[in-house]
Amino acid sequence: MSIFINDDLCTGCGSCSDACPFVGIEIIDNKAVITESCNFCGVCLDVCPVDAILIERKEYEVEKLDLSEFKGVWVIAEHYKNIIHPVVFQLLGKGGDLAKELEVNLTLVILGADFDDNLKELSRYGPDEILYIKSPVLKHFYSDLYAQALTELIHKNKPEIILIGATPTGRDFAPRIAKRLNAGLTADCTGLEIDQTTRNLLQTRPTFGGTLMATIRTPNSRPQMATVRPGIFVSQLESENEAKIKKIDFKFKEKDLVTKIVKVIEREKSSVNLEDAEIIVAGGRGVGSKQNFKIIEELAEVLGAELGGSRVTVELGWLDQNRQIGQTGKTVSPKLYIACGISGAIQHLVGIQSAEIIVAINKDRTAPIFNVAHYGIVGDLEEIVPLLIEALKKEIS
Repeated sequence: MSIFINDDLCTGCGSCSDACPFVGIEIIDNKAVITESCNFCGVCLDVCPVDAILIERKEYEVEKLDLSEFKGVWVIAEHYKNIIHPVVFQLLGKGGDLAKELEVNLTLVILGADFDDNLKELSRYGPDEILYIKSPVLKHFYSDLYAQALTELIHKNKPEIILIGATPTGRDFAPRIAKRLNAGLTADCTGLEIDQTTRNLLQTRPTFGGTLMATIRTPNSRPQMATVRPGIFVSQLESENEAKIKKIDFKFKEKDLVTKIVKVIEREKSSVNLEDAEIIVAGGRGVGSKQNFKIIEELAEVLGAELGGSRVTVELGWLDQNRQIGQTGKTVSPKLYIACGISGAIQHLVGIQSAEIIVAINKDRTAPIFNVAHYGIVGDLEEIVPLLIEALKKEIS
């Protein structure tokens, strides 16, 4: 891309330099001059009264790939202090289903320093192969090293699908790899399916603030990359499985490290554990007030459940943000989810779609939550919830 100033047309009026948000144009000797700060945003073209500025954009040619060369499903493992993140096992469960449909291998890829004794245990979660990239430097997460090592491995092995957890770590290195590979990447997927006709991965995610669900495919590039939020899929333990293990000693050079971890400062862990909770009692706008949430809290206490809520309850200050469930909060997969006064906006439903049993209590019989609930109670929660609490207390005693 190039930008030019036609000196014969330029009058030095200064409209371009005044409008430029990056100080990318200066007026020198009554003529506009492009500086190193220019980022080709094009604002100057819109304001120039004499059309003296021109940006030339070269046509971008996409490399044509032989898609038949790409085979296999990869899951990239995330870990901290040698503990694998739960989302990895969930992705292995879904990745195994995709691999069976495509009749290809499922591969778990681990970048680390001390996993030699854990690899056999990881086989039990279904991978056909485990690629272990070993280096003392990989004891900690370095985004640049992950991007470098994984890009090299992907170029060499050519997997057709790569699944990564949509965690802060996964959201860091996944787009870096996609950029280097010129591959498509769909973030925060809530559904993954295979189009058997084309072998394309159909990647579903919320869009337009969660009001619509979009299904995305990348038919002309490989690998097909997706990040998936924790709690969307379920892990599958296969005790008899024994994966083929391949260790790769990766030699990083000093220049490869852009940053260096000097000290890790532990934050106090939140007592809220919605992702692993087996029972969750959640409230929505229909609860009515922060005061009324005490009824919901009591029900949660009797059940030994975690307390959660919809986005609006957090915005109104009725609940802390770490208890928010939905697209912009936590994705949960409890055995029992009790929704009290929650209407069932799609943004919230995205976060509870993996719940085994959903019980909805709402006085609006047309509320969308009843379309996904396994059991529904139409009525005033201020009357129903106390009756539930009383019945549960009698049962427990």
